[in-house]
Amino acid sequence: MEARVWSGVLLVSVALVALLSVTPAAADEVEKVLTLDHSNFSDIVSNHSFIVVEFYAPWCGHCKSLAPEYEKAASILSSNDPPIVLSKVDANEEANKELASEFQVQGFPTIKILRNGGKNIQEYNGPREAAGIVDYLKKQAGPASTEIKSVEDAAGLVDEKKISIVGVFPKFSGEEYETFWALAEKLRSDYDFGHTLDAKLLPKGESVSKPTLRLFKPFDELVVDFQDFKVDALEKFIEESTIPIVTVWDSNPNNHPYINKFFGGSDDKALLFVTFNKEKDAFEAKYKNVATLYKGKGISFMFGDADVTQNAFQYFGLKPEQAPLLIIQTKDGQKYLKANIEPDQIESWVKDYKEGLLKPFIRSEPIPEVNNEPVKVVVRDSLQDVVFNSGKNVLLEFYAPWCGHCKSLAPILDEVAISFEKDPNVLIAKFDATANDVPSDTFDVQGFPTVYFKSASGKLSQFEGDRTKEGIINFIETNRDDKPSQSTSAKTESTKSESVDEDVKDEL
Repeated sequence: MEARVWSGVLLVSVALVALLSVTPAAADEVEKVLTLDHSNFSDIVSNHSFIVVEFYAPWCGHCKSLAPEYEKAASILSSNDPPIVLSKVDANEEANKELASEFQVQGFPTIKILRNGGKNIQEYNGPREAAGIVDYLKKQAGPASTEIKSVEDAAGLVDEKKISIVGVFPKFSGEEYETFWALAEKLRSDYDFGHTLDAKLLPKGESVSKPTLRLFKPFDELVVDFQDFKVDALEKFIEESTIPIVTVWDSNPNNHPYINKFFGGSDDKALLFVTFNKEKDAFEAKYKNVATLYKGKGISFMFGDADVTQNAFQYFGLKPEQAPLLIIQTKDGQKYLKANIEPDQIESWVKDYKEGLLKPFIRSEPIPEVNNEPVKVVVRDSLQDVVFNSGKNVLLEFYAPWCGHCKSLAPILDEVAISFEKDPNVLIAKFDATANDVPSDTFDVQGFPTVYFKSASGKLSQFEGDRTKEGIINFIETNRDDKPSQSTSAKTESTKSESVDEDVKDEL
């Protein structure tokens, strides 16, 4: 759940709506983007060695901005030699949802590049404006790596503002060379690759006598060499080398790719938020020293400008006046925080965290003083008492205020609650999962709405039936037992969470 929520913090949910004009010329332009659905998808994709597919939903706003850029790029690329085809699928259409699930679409827009008739699938990680789309896809349609024969070739590939990877070889053959090409094909959507016979052509680095992977980056050490050509070792080297010792979260768009990588990483995450125009100099060096101390020890570090990262404060349920604020979030979603921290306190506080001396921070809204609506409000601080210790059969909805499906379900749950109003053994409740921490060891909330049922005896199961008044009532009557348990613990029978069509992807 945490990875998804952070995606929601960082990316904005979007969709594609094609605007049709009455003029024939405009109609022809719109048709440059192929419309695919469940009935023609396989046939069309199988006939293309390279095709771009956008999965969208008509209700999302930012794809309305993307639409003319995508259309313009499609028009330009249709004249490429060979033509590059752009297409779209309405993933919100009921008949196309199975197709969207097959391609692991969790938010909009999701853009995929399909190669070899759909046998090879990669994420589109390029720009969202027409010129950038065109340049990115032209590179993706060509070879995965570009041969560097001159200093000019190297200058065209290695950009001091981004990461570039070059394979240096004594000859263009052999096991290491083949492994390099396999790596380039796999990671081509993320990085620009080149290969050369002469390391002297490259802007940085020493001459080498054996196969070498040379990684150029705009932070920390600017060039790093690696010579272990086992696939797993190469991938690990790239993963570790392409995340800064301290990732910076500010208004500079050049930092945004590293922010995404930071939150997508598997380490625990330390986030220090200060006001850059007042406190950056006082904290920066000492924070980086601590980050360097813990490099490779299971914790990644981010340094954020409190004036730019208000959505992070909202996510944690914190206030800007608590900055300078240091937060550590673990892989399983637990959070530890130190508000109004001083620079000299950082190292000892992180040390205490690593030694298990800190208590986790659990976010909860206040327990409501008045709770007299048909559907009762549950917060994290009241979850144990209302759900597990009540001795009642409780239907609990985990929702997000922005979720359209949750809004549709709300009046239905009201009707269900009214139906059980005179039954003292049944309670219908809701839990705002954006304002309260969900205990991930008990509930598997991967999307919204997610609905669980706890019987009076403590049996916990997930509701996955029809979201109708009759369907929910029937589920409750089938699963209730009216036998209070002496135990306050609960074990999950089904933890398969329903995916949500409106899961948010924010664009930076």
